[in-house]
Amino acid sequence: MNARRARGFSLLEVIVAILLLAVAFAALMRVAGGAAGLTRRAAAHDEAAMWARSLLDSAFVLDAPVPGVTEGRFDDGYRWRLQVSPWTPPGAAPDGALRLYRLDLDVSWGASSHPDHARFSTLRAVSATPGSPPA
Repeated sequence: MNARRARGFSLLEVIVAILLLAVAFAALMRVAGGAAGLTRRAAAHDEAAMWARSLLDSAFVLDAPVPGVTEGRFDDGYRWRLQVSPWTPPGAAPDGALRLYRLDLDVSWGASSHPDHARFSTLRAVSATPGSPPA
């Protein structure tokens, strides 16, 4: 029995080893595919954040904010919806010298049936001078 075992592996042992390698390789490929998908999603979210920052930084720089909702597209893949509303800190009385506006930006991308979304919010302060129209 020892002499027979010392000669090498049986065909059954080789088949089992190849089967185990195939299963391990399939699992590894699944993990690698998942990582690639996560990388694509993270890159798309980073691009959405870049578009959002650009829009929020340039919104109402020259003109006073106007409450309401506006929509548009950054490019063929990214859509946006901006909601502007007056904002007062909780428990604070409205200040006559300074008005705050909340800008809520929703960016969506991907398939229309199941789009990905990202939401960004910021505040914009506007001085309420006597000659300015009420907001």
